[in-house]
This record gives sequence, structure tokens and C-alpha cells, in this order.
Amino acid sequence: MSTLPVDDHAPSPENLPFVVPCRALDTAAPLRWLRLGWADMLRAPRLSLVYGFALMLLSVLIALFTWRFGTLALYIGLATGFVFVGPVLAVGLYSISRQLGMGRVPVLGYCLREGTYHLKELLVFGVALLIVLLVWARAAAMVHVFFPAMGEPGLRDMLTFLGVGSAVGAVFALIVFAASAFSLPFILDRKVDAITAAVSSFNAVLRNPKPMLLWAALIGAAVLLGFATALVGFVVLLPLIGHATWHAYVETLDTDAWPLDHADE
Repeated sequence: MSTLPVDDHAPSPENLPFVVPCRALDTAAPLRWLRLGWADMLRAPRLSLVYGFALMLLSVLIALFTWRFGTLALYIGLATGFVFVGPVLAVGLYSISRQLGMGRVPVLGYCLREGTYHLKELLVFGVALLIVLLVWARAAAMVHVFFPAMGEPGLRDMLTFLGVGSAVGAVFALIVFAASAFSLPFILDRKVDAITAAVSSFNAVLRNPKPMLLWAALIGAAVLLGFATALVGFVVLLPLIGHATWHAYVETLDTDAWPLDHADE
């Protein structure tokens, strides 16, 4: 029985670098990712919308829970934080784009199997994001102490509250966005630990500030549009961002030295 030749020069997992090399991106790259993401949605509309509907329902539950049992500040913190925890929940969308890129017809069972195989690293990353999100929510609640005590405060009275809240939210958003921009697709595609994936994502974001700032702005605009449509727009917007994120990962990180997912070897 013949066997495939073994590459004696291929690096072993323990000899791989701690940070994945990244490519330099042009400023318009995020617009290209959106176009490719939209093309993936058109090629697999049913599966994409199923995931979009599920994520929309989850966002509705978060909104109802925090509105019923929390404060407005907590609601704002969790609602915005959900945007950045979303990549963990969108692994199935990355799998759809991955299957399309391999020339396969995307199927739900394959998406679930891929997610299960990488469950350990996804859970590690998800728990880390959850901790950050909980701290973020707590910080959002503490910011409420800056809310004016008067019954009907004017805009000038609200400036301190809005300024402090925006600054605190921006710090958390930057950290989580940088760590999750490319890490989840990387974990899905290759045999890599969550720490290497997160550090590599952070490095790629810092080395491409202009396109990543545009990418963050586009995600923010999609979120605002989703809220403006009473969360219904998330059915389409979240799958679009998810598919585009896969193409962002493929274009940005040079992961050729890392072993492929075992199902594709």
C-alpha cells in the first residue's frame, strides 16, 4: 500500500511560531470582504438565513432579559458586547464559507461536526470573551453613577455620563474586537490553540489599522441598522458579517504552516 511522502522539513506543532504572519491590507479590503460574504449568502441562502434567524432570536432574548431584570446601562453593555461575542456564535457561518471555498455544497451536519471537533478551543475562547463581557457589563452598570440625579436632565447634563460610558465601552470593544477579528475562523480552519489564534488576530489588527478601523465601523453600522429595524435586520446582517469575516481571515493571515483540520487531510 502506497503512502504519501512525508515532508521532513515540515515544522512540528511545538516548533511553530507563537504568532501567525499577517499580510498587509489595502484600506478598501473590508468592502471586498463584504462583497465576497454577500456572494456566499447567495450561494447558500437557506443555511445562512437559518443561522441569521437563530442569532436574531438570541439577541432578542438578551434584550428582553436585560430590559426585564437589569438597568438601561446593563442593557447597552450587553447589547453592544453581544456584537463582539457574536463571532463565537457564528462558527457555523464560517464553516459554510469554508465549504464553499472547498467546492462543496454546504450542509448543516458538516458545520456541526466542525464545531464539535474544535469544541475545546472554541470553549476556551468563548469563556475568555464571556469573562470580558461580564466585566464590561459590570463597568457599564458602574458608569450609571455618572447619570444626572435630576429628573429631566438636558444634553449638557448628560455629557459626562455619555463621555465616560463611551470611553469605557471603546476600550473593551477594541480589546475584544482585536482578539476575535480573525481568531475563530483560524481555529475552525487549522489545528491551533485559542491563545495563538487570539494573539495572531490582535497582531494582524494592530498591523493593519486603517482597514481594520473601516471594518470595525462597518460592523458598527450593521449593528446600528439591526437595532433600527427592531433586531429583524440581524437575520441578514449577521450572516453577511459572518461570511465576510471568513474571507477577512483567508486574506489576512498566512496560516500555511499550520496543519489543516483533520477532516480535510
